[in-house]
Amino acid sequence: MGILAVIVAAVAAFAFGAVYYMVLSKPWMEAAAIEVGEDGNPVNSSDPTPYVVSFICILLVAGMMRHTFALSGIETFGKGIQSGLGVGLFFISPWIFINTGYSDRPWKLAVIDAGYATSAATVIGAVLTLF
Repeated sequence: MGILAVIVAAVAAFAFGAVYYMVLSKPWMEAAAIEVGEDGNPVNSSDPTPYVVSFICILLVAGMMRHTFALSGIETFGKGIQSGLGVGLFFISPWIFINTGYSDRPWKLAVIDAGYATSAATVIGAVLTLF
């Protein structure tokens, strides 16, 4: 059941990301300086590579979170949400801010991306405790 929980959690976080970035597409593309075509979409939007890499990375995060949850005895839905939130806020988001700061990118980009990382980790934590 562990691998199934990890896959479902990764799919849920990826799907959440699709909605999150659709809602915030314009400010995110502006902050990230994404080149857009005449149709207003990113010029590389037909390239599947970023989506494949993203899903693999989310799968790795979900797998490690499951492992950590098992070692820590995190089994309830409430603890899954709390722990996922903590992973996003205190592990992932600070690294996003570090990378943003050193790459001289707009802080707005860090806020948007860290918001997704925190939310997605919370979704993963919730889903992992449902299985």
